[in-house]
Order: sequence, then C-alpha cells, then structure tokens
Amino acid sequence: MKPGDADAVEQLFNDAAPSYDRLNDWLSFGLHRQWKRQLVLTLSPQSGEQWLDLCCGTGDLALVLARHLRPGGNVIGVDAAAAPLAIAARRSSKRPWLPVQWRQGDALNLQMPDGCADGAVMAYGLRNLADPAAGLRELRRVLRDGGRAGLLDFNRLPAGSAAAVFQLTYLRRMVVPVAARAGLADHYAYLEESLKRFPDGPAQQQLALDAGFREARHQPLAGGLMGLLTVQC
Repeated sequence: MKPGDADAVEQLFNDAAPSYDRLNDWLSFGLHRQWKRQLVLTLSPQSGEQWLDLCCGTGDLALVLARHLRPGGNVIGVDAAAAPLAIAARRSSKRPWLPVQWRQGDALNLQMPDGCADGAVMAYGLRNLADPAAGLRELRRVLRDGGRAGLLDFNRLPAGSAAAVFQLTYLRRMVVPVAARAGLADHYAYLEESLKRFPDGPAQQQLALDAGFREARHQPLAGGLMGLLTVQC
C-alpha cells in the first residue's frame, strides 16, 4: 500500500476495525492507553470546553477526553473510515453520560467553522494523512486563538541509530507477525513504509509553526519509539 493514499488508508482501517483495539493492546502491552491518558493530561482540558478528536478511530481517546469536559463540554470525533466509527458509537452508547459526537469526515477538509474548538487531539493519524502539513494547517484553522492540541504517533528516528534499529525490529518481528494472526499482515506492514515519509520531531515542529501555531514542541515517549507533538495557537 502506498503511504498517503487516502482511499487505501480508509480501507485499511475499515478492514482492521474489528481487531484494532485488541491488536493495539497486544502490540503495546497496553501502554497505548497510558500514552493517550498522558496526552490528555498534558493538554489540561477543562469543563465546558469544545474539543475535537481527529482520526478518532474506535473512539477510546475521545472517551477519555470527554470525562474531563463535563459539565457543559463536548468532544466531536472525526474519522474517514466508517467501520471504526461504528465501533466508537457502540462504545459511547454504553456511556451516555459522556459528551461525545461522531462524524465521518476528512481531517484535511473539516466541515467546521474557523475557530470552533478550544482544543484537539490526534493519535496515530498525522502520519496517515496524504499531506501532514495541510493537516496541521486545517487543525490550526478550526482552533480558536489560545487553543491547543496534541498529536501522538510513532517517532521517526535517525536512520541507523540503535533506537531506529530496535523500532524496525519491533515492527518486523512483533507487529507484523502478531497482525498476521488476525489476517492483517499486509495492513500492518504498512507502518514501516508510512514512517519513511513521516517528518521527524524537529520537522513536525517547523511544520506546525509554518501552519500558524505560536508554539510547537515535540517530545519522545517510550524510549523514543513514540513521539508527542504539542502545539499552541
């Protein structure tokens, strides 16, 4: 699969949806949940605020975020793929007290007004956009002045470094074989290819500043295997 192909990425996540949460738990030893909670706490969402979860997938991050926004706040989860959104909707139906809405849409062309959100999150989505720079510009457009956002993803490491070798070994010898058991080997082999075109931390910071954010900071997580980009308008 060619990285950045929007239709192929959408199909990938539709195919992977039934196994996606289980695979994430296995492949990260459950740590992805901790990283997402850390992302939310870093951004300090407040009750009454309006937030977006872009490329929201099956909705686990949006539901964590929603707990911090009561009373009066709201999360809108947006994803291009219908199958993960259906799972997200079923999950939130069991937690009707959490203020979440779900919409199918394109993170590069959100059908929302300028400055409509106080904050936003994106987990493992920026890397999959056809144009990450355009994604950051669209994110800046929908955030109000003073708004903030956090984007969690795999970290692109310096080629040949010990951490990069470990990351590649992890992808090839653990991620793909485990995914193969769910019939998704080719889908998860895409991770390695998508990382090759993904900007590294300093480049992400610069793209965010070029998009109009006032501040941008990229920090490594999980020994450098993951990265968190936080931005402020």
